[in-house]
Amino acid sequence: MMMKILRVLTIALVSAAAVAVSGYYVFDPKFAKSAKAVASQGHGHSEKGHGAGEKGHDDHDAGVKLTDAQVAASGIELLPAGPHELRDMLRLNGMIQPNQETLVKVTPRFPGVVRSMRKRLGDKVKKDEVLATVESNQSLTTYELKAPIDGTVIDRDGTLGEFASEARPLFTVADLSTMWIDFAVFRRDFARVAVGDAVSIDVEDGGPPIEARIDYVSPLGASDTQSSIARAVVPNGGRLRPGLFVVGRVVLSAKPVDVAVKASALQTLEGKTVVFVREGETFAAREVELGGRDADWVEVLFGLLAGDIYAAKNSFVIKAEIGKASAAHEH
Repeated sequence: MMMKILRVLTIALVSAAAVAVSGYYVFDPKFAKSAKAVASQGHGHSEKGHGAGEKGHDDHDAGVKLTDAQVAASGIELLPAGPHELRDMLRLNGMIQPNQETLVKVTPRFPGVVRSMRKRLGDKVKKDEVLATVESNQSLTTYELKAPIDGTVIDRDGTLGEFASEARPLFTVADLSTMWIDFAVFRRDFARVAVGDAVSIDVEDGGPPIEARIDYVSPLGASDTQSSIARAVVPNGGRLRPGLFVVGRVVLSAKPVDVAVKASALQTLEGKTVVFVREGETFAAREVELGGRDADWVEVLFGLLAGDIYAAKNSFVIKAEIGKASAAHEH
């Protein structure tokens, strides 16, 4: 009986010791801290994987790096975003004409025979410079035909030995320091064009447009073209030559905006309208919200600040490079 009681007491003591040890590991702060560290380590692995995914996304947003040499070779034009005037414009075709108010036709004083022709077409002349000599039929003496103004010979109609009449000019001399630019205005646009309207003239020589104003609107029409003439008198710095065609854009209205970019700068990336902004040598896509626009410029409401340098021309090159980098990263 005594042995049975001792056996029961031994089992009870062993069980109590086991419970005590278990309670130590469950409630001891060191053990809890260790378990938390293990859990954190496992979670940290998950965070690391998540971070790698974010890095891949950041690689796409990082844009593309292009050196100055690469930018130049790609024909990318860089401009600062900033204030601009959006214009509603009417496009007109025009032609450069000599200013008829500074043009002189030179005719012989007396009929006779042309003995010399001193000047050629295109020659510049000074006032009273000899253009030709003519032998008078009446007196049989030779007299000089002189330039009445400083200018350029734009027409010559005579040859040696030819009979010259006071009814026909031998030379036309024009002062080409100012030119007429005559624009054809069709009847549907008569009411839209008026004296004083600003006009931007594209000479189509690769240079900047010439800014001028409409000085004259003809009250008459031409039966062959069914149009009328609107004229601008423009100073000539050497770019304007009589007979050449130009394109004019009459400004019908103008609206100043705080930030604008060239329309050629806009690209679509992942369904969003973006502009590629350069920081250092890196171009990054900036999503933009647009406002008003005209034929060449677009207002930017959000996404760009005045002074941001952006790709205004050939921005599609940057879009293509970003596409290549994204495809390479996926592989």
